[in-house]
Amino acid sequence: MKRLSVSLLLMLFVASVTFAQTSQIPLIGSKAPSFTAQTTQGELNFPADFGSHWKILFSHPKDFTPVCSTEILELAYMQKELEAMNVRVAVISTDNVSQHKMWVAHLEELDYKNHGQQKINFPLIDDSKMLVSKEYGMLHSPTSTSRDIRGVYIIDPNNVVRSINFYPVEVGRNLVEIERIVSALQTTEQEMVLTPANWNSGDDVMVPYLPYRQEELADNPSLENEYYNVGNRMWFKKVKDK
Repeated sequence: MKRLSVSLLLMLFVASVTFAQTSQIPLIGSKAPSFTAQTTQGELNFPADFGSHWKILFSHPKDFTPVCSTEILELAYMQKELEAMNVRVAVISTDNVSQHKMWVAHLEELDYKNHGQQKINFPLIDDSKMLVSKEYGMLHSPTSTSRDIRGVYIIDPNNVVRSINFYPVEVGRNLVEIERIVSALQTTEQEMVLTPANWNSGDDVMVPYLPYRQEELADNPSLENEYYNVGNRMWFKKVKDK
């Protein structure tokens, strides 16, 4: 009986470790997992094929469904803006590539929000075996074991995960917010600053330190016009072209 109990405990421990390993999603600051898959634009090696661009991996539950259709059309409408920001997009679901191609052809015939017909230039990934969805944690079993939730991974040019967002199946994503996150990440990286709550491109940014010493201010009085503070812990840097 004692030997049986020890064996049972060992099995439970191994099962819990295995579950922890398989249920772990890629975390912010980790390398984005690589994969090769068929898409509506041929074979894709992700993220390598997108080179030094920023990348967005965008999952959806099911082709030909209404909310997903609005999201893909909004993404298509924003393609030029995202490309100008050095961003490349890949969309994934557990549908196969034949289904994706039929859906793309259908969507490209529509005029959503009077935007006119939109050409979908980003690839839709066939993950019918659910390998990538499991690797990226897109399958949330309390909701579904075969369909992705709405997931968004933002990955930088060094293929490091910088942002992760999951949304319920019933709620369409705000594509402008996703674009805002990319803009904020690029701004903080390029200028070594922070962005405050509700920040939008062109707004003042924050600095994580006292921006100048009093003796520096005496030598360069214009510094006082570049920065301002709220209390003694929140320092802001003015955007010059505002």
